[in-house]
Amino acid sequence: MSRLNIIDKGEGYFLVDGDLTFATIDKRAAKSLKFLSTYKEITIDLGQVRNTDSAGLALMIEWIKSSRAKRSQIRFIHVPKQLQSLARLSGFDKDPHFAAHLE
Repeated sequence: MSRLNIIDKGEGYFLVDGDLTFATIDKRAAKSLKFLSTYKEITIDLGQVRNTDSAGLALMIEWIKSSRAKRSQIRFIHVPKQLQSLARLSGFDKDPHFAAHLE
């Protein structure tokens, strides 16, 4: 299990490193949405995510909701196949509000 880290690379670009799982996403990680209000356009790079489960998908959805509330644009890049599969299984890949944030 790899600890979850959200690394600010500057200019609205954030790198997520570690696992996006029930074991690594705690209340602190889920509530630490401050980075979403720092910029109007945010890119979240998920290329360094090693393992994920439905908690990772739930966190992505929470980030989308929070960015909407803060009127910022968010997009995800390098989304792991595991997360894409979970989105497909749950039907979120068909939701235009979710799909619009994936690259």
